[in-house]
Amino acid sequence: MTSHRTYVIDAIPGDGIGPEVVEPTIACVDRVASLHGFSIDWRARDWGSDRYRRTGAMMPVDGLDALADGDGILLGAVGDPDIDDVTTLWGLLIPIRRTFDQYVNVRPTTVLPGVQPAVADAVGMDLVIVRENVEGEYSEAGGRLHRGTEHELVIQEAVFTRRNTARVARYAASLADRRGAALVSATKSNGIIHSMPFWDEVVRDVVREEHPGLVLESVLIDALAARLVLKPRSASVIVASNLFGDILSDLAAAVAGSIGIAPSANLDPERRHPSLFEPVHGTAPDIVGRDLANPIGCLWAASLMLEHLGEHAAAASLHGAFSDVLAAGTRTRDLGGDASTTTFSRAVLDAIDVQSAAPALS
Repeated sequence: MTSHRTYVIDAIPGDGIGPEVVEPTIACVDRVASLHGFSIDWRARDWGSDRYRRTGAMMPVDGLDALADGDGILLGAVGDPDIDDVTTLWGLLIPIRRTFDQYVNVRPTTVLPGVQPAVADAVGMDLVIVRENVEGEYSEAGGRLHRGTEHELVIQEAVFTRRNTARVARYAASLADRRGAALVSATKSNGIIHSMPFWDEVVRDVVREEHPGLVLESVLIDALAARLVLKPRSASVIVASNLFGDILSDLAAAVAGSIGIAPSANLDPERRHPSLFEPVHGTAPDIVGRDLANPIGCLWAASLMLEHLGEHAAAASLHGAFSDVLAAGTRTRDLGGDASTTTFSRAVLDAIDVQSAAPALS
């Protein structure tokens, strides 16, 4: 008999609608865990903009050390309209990504059951965007001179290293191979003279040396953005730099129906550090406290977390539960329905219970 397993997960609800989607997600994860022989030891972290207002910091000085011995991190959202994004993001999310070397950002997009996509041809879309997550256009290199004068100068350096580019290309190429699909690489080598030709070269070398049978398409970012709208089923795996991957994944989610369904996994594939899982819908300050937030992005992110932990059956169960709820016609407002966050989340819990009663469940 398999012994009971316990995982330590840090829950950071964060800002805006973050707490509203994290709370029901925890309940659903606990329910599915109880049915699959494991449990979660949740460590609640009240880090975010409210803490910044109280203390002047988004998280404690020893916050990263406190997370380091966990098995994973579930994050709700970060950001506040009254606090600049540099303070909120660089005070919490980005230090976690970089300190724990979460160099791969995985963002899957499919048209879920019962969801009307924004583009009719998106039905059947099954896309994973693999985004480089710790350098690229989102580097700290640069600065500002002569602030507030007509001579003000701003320099923002994009930083690409062979090591990081190669390892994110390696992850994406392996994923494309497993899917039996071509690898599409987002580039802009006709206009960005140094970093993008370098990106193309390293991605090409990784594919040639490690996946010689894999078809590689290098597609200019503007053409690729148009392609995701006009032919959303034409790509299975896209590998992209930090900025390009960020933009393409939000576009893909919108094409598939709503940014509210989009999950994200910030991975250290070597598992030296905890990985972080989050929805990508942001804090949505316009609907905070109104019970309108779509919890699917967070639920799907939690499913990715369970998959990463090796709890494959539980991950499939959680994903299947919210898919069943959608298929039955229960949808939140952003998907054209009228269900509240609470109503949808309770329906997912019920769907998990229905699964548990099915004879096929092991």
